[in-house]
Amino acid sequence: MAAFAESEYRERIRRTKERMVAMGLDTLVVADPANMNYLTGYDGWSFYTPQCVVVALAEDDPLCIVRGMDRNGGLRTSFLPPDRVLGYPDGYVQASDRHPFDWIAADLKRRGLGRGRIGTEQDVYYFSPRAQVALERGLPDADFSDASLLVNWIRAVKSDAELAVMSEAARIAERSMAVAFAAIEPGVRQCDVAAKIYAAQIVGTEEFGGDYPAFVPLLPTGIGTSTPHLTWTDEPFAAETATILELAGCRHRYHCPMARSLYLGTPPEAIRATEGVVLEGLQAALDAARPGATCEEVEAAWRTVAARGGVTKESRIGYAVGLNYPPDWGEHTMSLRPGDRTVLEPNMTLHAILGIWRDDWGIEISECFKVAPNGAEPFCDFPRELFVKR
Repeated sequence: MAAFAESEYRERIRRTKERMVAMGLDTLVVADPANMNYLTGYDGWSFYTPQCVVVALAEDDPLCIVRGMDRNGGLRTSFLPPDRVLGYPDGYVQASDRHPFDWIAADLKRRGLGRGRIGTEQDVYYFSPRAQVALERGLPDADFSDASLLVNWIRAVKSDAELAVMSEAARIAERSMAVAFAAIEPGVRQCDVAAKIYAAQIVGTEEFGGDYPAFVPLLPTGIGTSTPHLTWTDEPFAAETATILELAGCRHRYHCPMARSLYLGTPPEAIRATEGVVLEGLQAALDAARPGATCEEVEAAWRTVAARGGVTKESRIGYAVGLNYPPDWGEHTMSLRPGDRTVLEPNMTLHAILGIWRDDWGIEISECFKVAPNGAEPFCDFPRELFVKR
């Protein structure tokens, strides 16, 4: 069964069609698995083969089109009736002379959806140029346009039901981070700590279990903390080194990420000094994240503190977050950086992450939060500091 009530999906579809009308679209082909889930509830590890959800103004319900063997997964996880969940023949999978979107185009044409203006998601991980070519070849009477972020922007403001699920994900994130900190010791292999993090993420709590997150646990250590996106090796943790941990709890595909840093030994003064700037700057950014503020104004609050503390950071300090599948838990819409004038609205959810990476060391501390009247409300209740184990 779907993760939310049917009424939740109906409202999402209504808002999607409203935006389609504003963009002059008759039909929307959604291939991002997060957007497919958002509109129908469909949830399966099938995104490695072409699939899509089709929303047409002329039809009440979307179509969910997946590989034939995955059709029962659509019946099991989506709110759609059986006649709206389709499976294409397996001969189209990874074939050099045909493509699944050849079959999909023929089906849309048969349904009278092969004309008018069709939007496709042309900048998502799981929609290839070949898929676009197949649609255009099979539907020559249609005009195509890029609608890559149409559904993503609708996802930006969360419902109460979504916020409740993200709060559950936060409980899993807290437990996973606590497990990681308890496990990291000099001489302990990095892979053994990663295994314990994974177990905590999947086990969840006594009340509810966790999903697989869209990111693997990131835990660069030693000189590896000079860059953010390293995972683990089978080497042991060493004394007098830092480790950065970035991980998330995931519940019904909704993420609550968190980054913290740990030092085994006595932290150098440079790391301690940067910690102070990061903590003050992160709080300033959270305080600025109120309805009506822009993303760049939130980043400017951090930048003011950073300049006073002599800390520079070129990259963004945050992004929209929530529902997603590998390889990313971000929603690809707003970013906390100069030039992004997106106006924050109540119940938008973002991950503010202050990562400072130098030539041979780094530190990260973050908060996942919702926009609230008096500023950001973090989902997690976890100490915000550089953790030290001596």
